[in-house]
Amino acid sequence: MKPRVSTTVPETPPRISTIDWEGNAAGTLLLLDQTLLPTRVEPRRIDTLDEVIDAIRRLVVRGAPAIGVTAGYGAVLIARTGGDGYAALREGLPRLRTARPTAVNLQQTVDRIAALVARLEREGTPTAKLSGHLLDEARTIHAEDEGRCESMGQHGAELLTDGMTLLTHCNTGRLATGGIGTALGVITTAFHQGKRLDVYAGETRPLLQGARLTAFELAEVGIPCTLLADSAGAGLIGSGEIDAVLVGADRIAANGDTANKVGTLPLALAASHFGVPFYVVAPTTTLDTSIADGTAIPIEGRGADEILDALGPNRVPAGISARNPAFDVTPNALVTALVTERGVIHHPTTESIKPLGAPSR
Repeated sequence: MKPRVSTTVPETPPRISTIDWEGNAAGTLLLLDQTLLPTRVEPRRIDTLDEVIDAIRRLVVRGAPAIGVTAGYGAVLIARTGGDGYAALREGLPRLRTARPTAVNLQQTVDRIAALVARLEREGTPTAKLSGHLLDEARTIHAEDEGRCESMGQHGAELLTDGMTLLTHCNTGRLATGGIGTALGVITTAFHQGKRLDVYAGETRPLLQGARLTAFELAEVGIPCTLLADSAGAGLIGSGEIDAVLVGADRIAANGDTANKVGTLPLALAASHFGVPFYVVAPTTTLDTSIADGTAIPIEGRGADEILDALGPNRVPAGISARNPAFDVTPNALVTALVTERGVIHHPTTESIKPLGAPSR
């Protein structure tokens, strides 16, 4: 008999929106500062392009869908910088597009905004009205992501049954999206359907998105959660204690190869070896059909200080370097099913993914 996961649910501070816009087109972007969680729940006011880029790079906001939504609002800030808004966007959008390299949602949003800006300029829309049009588009992008999350939750919940023990990695809930989340959205949807679930949350080193953020969200909802060292996941899968692994994605190649937070691949390998379902939950905005397979997905390399500082003072000999890839790639053969807002694709391949086409709107 499998041991039960802890049912203790700690108290959490009042809920604040992950991404919000205050006021009209002259207003302010508000981002829940995820670098402060779980001890402080505070929104950060963002008023300039430089602040948007800094927030994305420092992980004030993170998660591929949430970064995409944030970029939509970021375009509003660029357009109202004074002078020629069209010229400001031509200069600023490429900078925004490259704020982080792996999450394809960011690039897709910027490309979508650029196409809108080009159309408005051709139509002779005055610069004074530009930011208003962009705010409408940003709010549409936000609402679309919220709807996709709801649909993924419903489709994915059908894969979960009462009494399951689940393992998840990184953070894939409301903090990572414009809605209820991807993989964590599936879990919370199933929980609200009345299914009893236990969840192991991997710490997700070195920045502890699982420990700081996923545990925070599960406690917020009231789902029993136990924190797990990343290196312990494969052992629990092998011992039969895990019924399914659910993860998100930052970019999915045309054949279903999936880039996700580093540490995902070992879980996928263990799940495949021991016959445990491994589910990837992601919206169609995370698909990059321009990339044939995972070998072409750019992998972000972050600073060595994130590893060295996380270990604390005097834990690493002087002069030792560190390598810090932010993501790894899981081959499609290890993916039991891909859950999107359009349904579930079992054993994804280039042919089975192709009908998904462009992101739903």
